[in-house]
Amino acid sequence: MGVQGAKRLGIAGAGIRVDPVAGSADYATIEQVPLDDYACAYVCTPDAPKQEIVRYLVEHGKHVLIEKPFTLDEAGYEELQALQAHSGATIYVAYNHRFEPHIVAVKDLLDSGSLGEIYTVTLSYGNGTAALVRSSPWRDQGLGVVADLGSHLLDIVDFWWGLDGRSIDFIDASCHENNAWDQATFRISGQPAVYAETTLLSWRNDFLAKIRGSAGSVEITSLCKWGPSSLIERGRVLPSGRPDERITTLVQPDPTWALEHAYFHDLIARGDPGNLHTSRRIAGLLIQADTLLQDR
Repeated sequence: MGVQGAKRLGIAGAGIRVDPVAGSADYATIEQVPLDDYACAYVCTPDAPKQEIVRYLVEHGKHVLIEKPFTLDEAGYEELQALQAHSGATIYVAYNHRFEPHIVAVKDLLDSGSLGEIYTVTLSYGNGTAALVRSSPWRDQGLGVVADLGSHLLDIVDFWWGLDGRSIDFIDASCHENNAWDQATFRISGQPAVYAETTLLSWRNDFLAKIRGSAGSVEITSLCKWGPSSLIERGRVLPSGRPDERITTLVQPDPTWALEHAYFHDLIARGDPGNLHTSRRIAGLLIQADTLLQDR
């Protein structure tokens, strides 16, 4: 079950629990569960077993929500998409920050064009979980914080502008307290270019987004789960001067898990295949990042 599985079960309200370790689980493996007993599954496992579990589910026509990231190579995605086309399963790789109120509000601002031409974008996502990651039997390996938090930032970039044609260039990456990367700054190329930071060494969890355009700027400070979360909109004054400013601050529980749960089931109801295309782009960029970091 783990942390994420417990969260998902809390939102769903009921379900069959599958876990090879947890004594409270109903089954140890997904293969033990009678196929007629369920229509969809939430895969909240460590990264290594995800591919085989998802392949089994999709082969049997089960709809699947997968905790991010889902870093298959191109051949793995090709195989899974072929299985999906045959079975009609919905596959959704979960990136819950798309449902964060201020991130949605920024998407609306960008789509409206009210910020004008976008000049600069910076994103920063940090928490203080270095020790928890280090003590995990599976998390302190591979890309570390780049895959864990960086995948969220890549998905936000996709949500706001798309990932087609983009690549990653690293500015800096370090292993201060962990075996895997626990601090990284990188540039996501494209229009607009995005400068991003991810860290497990932020002793107060934080999220920051700053976008500057020819007609104004917008800034997000924090997420609802850490609150308060503020959205600061500024309209440019020409030729110069103090901008018009509007601040919206939210103090509320994290709404994204319930919203994402509803979205997943709406995809199923509509027969929508899900977001494998986006996950495939993110996986490609993470694989590119891994190659670059191995060369450091």
